[in-house]
Amino acid sequence: MVASLIGTVPVSIAAFPSAAAQMGGGQRRDLALAVLSGQQPVTHLAAQAQVSRKFCYQQARKADRAMDEAFTAEPDDQVLFHLPITKAWIEQFVLAQTLIGHTSYRGTIDIFATMFDYHAISVGTIHNIIMAAVDKSRRINDGQDLSGIRVGAHDEIFEAGTPVLVGVDLVSTYVYLLRHVEHRDETTWGYSLLALQQQGMNSSHTIADGGLGLRAGQAAAWPDIPCYADVFHAERELGQLVVFLANRAAACTNVVEALERKRDRSRRPDIQTTLSSQLASAQAEQARAVPLARDISVLSQWMQKDVLAVAGPCSAIRRELFDYIVDQLRQREALCPHRIKPVRSMLEKHRDHLLGFAGQLDDRLAEIALRLDLPEYLVRALCEVQALDPDHGIYWQRLARLQSKLGHRFRQAQCAVQEAIAQTHRASSMVENTNSRLRNYFFLRRQIGNNSLDLLRFYLNHHRYQRSDRPERRGKSPAELLTGRPQPHWLELLGYQPFRNN
Repeated sequence: MVASLIGTVPVSIAAFPSAAAQMGGGQRRDLALAVLSGQQPVTHLAAQAQVSRKFCYQQARKADRAMDEAFTAEPDDQVLFHLPITKAWIEQFVLAQTLIGHTSYRGTIDIFATMFDYHAISVGTIHNIIMAAVDKSRRINDGQDLSGIRVGAHDEIFEAGTPVLVGVDLVSTYVYLLRHVEHRDETTWGYSLLALQQQGMNSSHTIADGGLGLRAGQAAAWPDIPCYADVFHAERELGQLVVFLANRAAACTNVVEALERKRDRSRRPDIQTTLSSQLASAQAEQARAVPLARDISVLSQWMQKDVLAVAGPCSAIRRELFDYIVDQLRQREALCPHRIKPVRSMLEKHRDHLLGFAGQLDDRLAEIALRLDLPEYLVRALCEVQALDPDHGIYWQRLARLQSKLGHRFRQAQCAVQEAIAQTHRASSMVENTNSRLRNYFFLRRQIGNNSLDLLRFYLNHHRYQRSDRPERRGKSPAELLTGRPQPHWLELLGYQPFRNN
């Protein structure tokens, strides 16, 4: 009966592939690693995978050979690739050593002699190569369209006592101003900013510290563009005040404890009387220093986390809170005038500039409420939730309440609010970062002169980021981020053809 059935029904072996044949590459790899690890018997592994022990050993041998090949060191004298050394390649190498390696002229000459046994290059030759690149860089810098810059950050740094004016786009990180000047007064800043308008720059606002010449120059050149204050400097001044007062309070406490120990150990009544008098004075000082340090610390945290934070109340409430904090500082000013008064005066003088970002955020949130047809107080509540810690339950409780009120529009409103917060800039930290990078190149001025900044500006704007906290910046240059279009390698922009190891 069985034989007759088998004879009448054609059965193809290929129609029933084995478990080994069905295994993908990843499964085979995992099986091989399990065999090599020896943590389980091969018999158990074969049974689990429904394959033979022979198949398991075959996969293990493949993996073992692959690892041997991967970790076997190549001979030190093996030729990896051939490099055609041409005059154009030497020029590119000089530029790369200078801009990427921060190498001096004579250091570059030494590298050629050491690594290539090439001695037909001199300081003058390197200088000519760099100067030719400076001329090309200046033309590229001057031809860049700056109309895409919406928020700029300005600052001043010094190189060997000479001011350098710096301007950076906070969105794309494009350096649109980098200039050696003799003075940093209103006229110099005004002239520099007016020149930028010829390249199409028309930002909505700028951010800068309290430099008088800088602000006066912008007010003269760009009277319709506000210059907001950098909250970083205000927060730093407050933080330094908190640290000073905390250290002073700790010192007073240490003095009190030391006097108490001395008095308790002493057996002479006259010394005990003297120490008690000193102790009373120290305790009085401690009674003033400790509460003052605590109060200033609370005011500082309030200023940083509520008033100057991006996600927070409306600008009108922020101004009220700001004024209250300033008033509290004034009331305590007599307890430490030489440290509290400068901070209080700075905050009081720059209140409107420091809170300029809050007005912009209010406008963005109002636009979101109008566009999505939502009550503005709910949009504001979504903004304030962003200031809470997601690790705390209150964050999720408030978010759940808002989700129930907004319904299907919750996700859209949340994304719009998060985007509005990301587009609200409070600090000029990007220009500070640029300043730190520039200091590594100040050696060039001794070799090239003031024209070195034209080359540096070109390189910083066209060199692609290898890594960044912002995913959208990785693998792109500031010029590409500004224009939204891919651009050639910076060496190609200078007229060279970079070497490709194909």
